[in-house]
Amino acid sequence: HLGATSHPAQLNTMQRALPSVVRAAAMRPARRFSALSQGWKVARAASVPRAWAAPGSQRFLSAGASQAKEETVNIVIEPAANADDTPQLSNDMTPKQIVEYLNKHIVGQQDAKRAIAIAMRNRWRRMKLKLPMRDEVMPKNILMIGPTGVGKTEVARRLAKLAGAPFLKVEATKYTEVGFHGKDVDSMIKDLVDVAIALQRNKMKEQVRAEVVAAVENRILDILAGDGAQTTTRESFRNLLREGALDDRTIEVDLPVNSGPRMPQDGKGGIQFGDFVLKMDNMMGNKTQTKKMKVADCRPILEDMEADRLINAETVERDAIKNTEENGIVFIDEIDKIVDVNNYGADASAEGVQRDLLPLIEGSSVSTKYGNVKTDHILFVCSGAFHACKPSDLLAELQGRLPIRVELKALSEEDLYLILTVPESNLVRQQTALLETEEVDLKFTDPAIREIARVAHEVNATIENIGARRLHTVLERIMDEVSFTADEYASKDFEITPEYVRERVSSMLIQSDLSKYVL
Repeated sequence: HLGATSHPAQLNTMQRALPSVVRAAAMRPARRFSALSQGWKVARAASVPRAWAAPGSQRFLSAGASQAKEETVNIVIEPAANADDTPQLSNDMTPKQIVEYLNKHIVGQQDAKRAIAIAMRNRWRRMKLKLPMRDEVMPKNILMIGPTGVGKTEVARRLAKLAGAPFLKVEATKYTEVGFHGKDVDSMIKDLVDVAIALQRNKMKEQVRAEVVAAVENRILDILAGDGAQTTTRESFRNLLREGALDDRTIEVDLPVNSGPRMPQDGKGGIQFGDFVLKMDNMMGNKTQTKKMKVADCRPILEDMEADRLINAETVERDAIKNTEENGIVFIDEIDKIVDVNNYGADASAEGVQRDLLPLIEGSSVSTKYGNVKTDHILFVCSGAFHACKPSDLLAELQGRLPIRVELKALSEEDLYLILTVPESNLVRQQTALLETEEVDLKFTDPAIREIARVAHEVNATIENIGARRLHTVLERIMDEVSFTADEYASKDFEITPEYVRERVSSMLIQSDLSKYVL
């Protein structure tokens, strides 16, 4: 730190040390720096002299300092490779491409994949239409029917990663009829808007990313080098900062005082008490406090503060509401659990919730703290196992609002085998990767994998059919011993054979045989 108040002895020490740092920075070629995996590029030319002497000093710090020549260092900042290769749903992504992506993670169920892909593509087709035809085209909502563990929820999870649009997955059982204590179905639209707000804010942060990083870098340099530092000193610190050599340096920064956790929402809409307190804090001025933090820790906080200063909150809210109305997707799981089959008295989470869903799916206006949201063009995807009831037990009006009905098939033994081998992050690869951390070379033979699929299918048939989730139970039973004693197999090979599989799951098969005779 070469501030104006530096001690003369410390200043002389720094003066003697700086020439080597400055010369190295001037002589080395242009360097490329990663910009936190963001898509921006900044070209900066910094003039760095070969030698530097203190103002007014009669002693030069290196030979030829009085005739120092300036060299230009071109610093280019480029994006780093994105570690997450999950594709985003672009406007020109065809249904075949969507199905191909889902095939990498989900086995079978082609009808469900096709229905989802067509529904996503139709949203793009609708945006190509002209008014008033665009407003007349309504989304074709989907009802997925199938036993548990066949991929209904996995389709929603993968769709959430794929869709570059507001996406919300909810459980139908968490809502109650209007007038009862609990969450109204309108709250799912409010939650969807919150997701859209976060997406839009992140999108706008990317647009000002270069400006944000430059401002935060200058602020950190002001703290490290001091306001009165010379250009050469500042540029040398800039190079060290970009190289990461100063990430562990502790500095003092002024950060806003944390206002504490947000108050929980009551699901009734409007401005909640927690939002009211936050608005009052903003009106009275933001309080700050000085904290000591490492450069690597304070940089993300400073970037968020700078981005919030540059982003217009009203624009974020307006664009987020429009994105929700045009591209929002709501996945309602366990919809069969709100079917009242027995009719034994009133149930706050049964038929009343179906009635409340009717105007929401058909199209209505929901009041949120950011404004009114129309649900006319929001896509609703519902799913349920329908073990204790039939899809026809739903209200007739609700069935009519879910025109596309897709039936997912139960998994066969071959399907279970494909689940263990085809997906990119299948269960076998997960277990192998986990034991690699212990330097154990775990290998599953193909006959062993087929034996695991056979055992899982047999247990599903004799006890209870829980689909692919049975594979977790069987695999954990097989891996129990080797996982517990993994340190003893370090730097060794461990092979899973069909005999080892039968040995580990024999007790499970005996229990399944006896369970058939339990009344």
